[in-house]
This record gives sequence, C-alpha cells and structure tokens, in this order.
Amino acid sequence: MNFDKSQTFVISESDAGLRLDKWLAAPERLGSRSRALAAIDHGKIFLDDKEQSAADSGRRLVAGESLRIWIDRPGSSQRRYSERHASDLHILYEDSCLLVINKPPGLLSVPLAAQPEAPSLLDMVRKHLRSKGKMEPLVVHRIDRDTSGIVLFAKSSGHQKTLKDQFERREIERTYLAIVHGIPSPQSGTWQDRLVWDKDELLQKLAERNDRMAKEASCRYKVIEKYSNASMLEVSLITGKRNQIRIQAGLHGHPIIGEKMYVYSSPPPNAIDFSRQALHAFKLKFKHPVDSRVIDIEAPLPEDLNSLIAKLKRVTTKG
Repeated sequence: MNFDKSQTFVISESDAGLRLDKWLAAPERLGSRSRALAAIDHGKIFLDDKEQSAADSGRRLVAGESLRIWIDRPGSSQRRYSERHASDLHILYEDSCLLVINKPPGLLSVPLAAQPEAPSLLDMVRKHLRSKGKMEPLVVHRIDRDTSGIVLFAKSSGHQKTLKDQFERREIERTYLAIVHGIPSPQSGTWQDRLVWDKDELLQKLAERNDRMAKEASCRYKVIEKYSNASMLEVSLITGKRNQIRIQAGLHGHPIIGEKMYVYSSPPPNAIDFSRQALHAFKLKFKHPVDSRVIDIEAPLPEDLNSLIAKLKRVTTKG
C-alpha cells in the first residue's frame, strides 16, 4: 500500500487487541517492525488524532479507533529522540568494578536491533567511561524502557559473571515501587503464576496448564500507601522474568497505572492520566564481586512519579 502521504484506518473488531507496532508491521502496511517503530518514533502515527510515541508502540488497539499513518508529515524526517549526554547520568554508586545508575523513564537500557539509533543507557555509560579512558561497560541486568530506576553495570567480564551468578542463584534483592489501580486484598502476599514469552507478540502471557515452555514467576507485594482509587505497592521479585511485575499486577486485578499492554479488567479501570507504566526499580541489594561486602542501593523517584503521587493524594484528600 502506498503511504507516501496519509492514510486513515478504523480499527476493526478482528484487529482489536493487537499491538500497535505489530499492526503497523503487517505486509500490507509498513512491512516490518523496524519501519513501524521508525514511523512511531518520527511522530508519523496518530490514534484518534493523538500523536503516538515510542512509549505507545506496545499499546493494544481498540475496535473503532481511528489510526492515521502520516508518512510525509512536515518536520518529521528526524527521529524525535532527546539528546542524551554522559553528563546526564544519575550515578548512584561507582567503583573500579561496577557502576549503578538511576535510569530515567523513556530510555532503553540497551539498544534494540530494530532501533539501533535510539539512545540507550548503555551508550551513555560507555561515553562516561570513555571520558575517563576506561574499558567498555557490561550490562548485568536491564529494565523496561518506560520503567525508571536502578540498572547495574560491570566493568569487566569476570565481575559481570560474578554478579549475574548472584541473579541466577536469586541472591540479589530487587525491590520495585508500583502505583496500581485499586487496592489489593489482602494488602500483602505473594503472586505466583506460570508465564510464557510470546515471541511474535513480544509480551508475556499466562501459560496453559501443560505448556512446557512455561516459567514460574513469583513476587511478594505489600501496600505501602493508599489513595481513593489507587495504591502504591512495594514489590520484591523472587524470580526475574521479563515484564513480570507488569503482567502479574494485571493478572491479579490491579494493573499498573499507565500500563498499555497488561490490562485485563473488563471494563478497564478508570483512566488516570499518566504517560507510562508507574513502575520504579527502587532498591538493589547484592554482594560486591571482589570482597563480598553488601552493597545496598536506593534510587529516588523521578519527577513524573512524584507528580503522580501528589495528584493522587490531592484527589484522596478532596474525596
């Protein structure tokens, strides 16, 4: 199909529920996921007249929505990435062996094959170390683009392996803060599910009983603050599956505010205006790879989450 100018579609019932990037990547549309992501990043995709951004690439389409592909949109020839500099890094801890960063929301932990030009935290850390004449950084773990908080890097392959082994043995304590719709009951407990990664849809799904590809996923949660229609949870990972907290919160009836993929409520929870999933990697506790001393790191909340919390508190007070 020719998209030299502009085409507008109405999402059909049969296409409802598809990811935006997957719908765009179909052969009869843009033809590949890389083209789909580029179009989104260039500001060429609109849903109900609202420009979509990289944060919306995984959102689920709704029947009846109007989707516009505007390839020749004026001023959209360049990707809409904000410039990231090594000086922008929020370093929480650094020594000769490792580096702990507080990642801002909207930034990839590492580059994606489909978006090689997109800024990533790895690129920023690389620039930081090169400015000091040091070696290449190595990722120990990562978090989602629109999740903020702690990411750990090693400065040698040996230290990377030692730290990754701690993850594998479940010796590292990982604690997140999540702001969710509603208030879970009971207000503390454990979520346990069997999940399977869908390579086509690029998301986690609840596994069928006999699915041999299924992996156990478990975490402990506790309500630490309540609002009129939402709550803040402290979530401690037991396992560490991709998108784990996001899907488990949704499966257990309390999707994360701003979540676009893992929302299963019918009807959906009352909308709370927030541009990304309200999830923050808050604490990381591990043993130093050289002398085994305990490193206990906390990452302060970013401005957008502090603003959301203040808004929820105002609504609660008025109620």
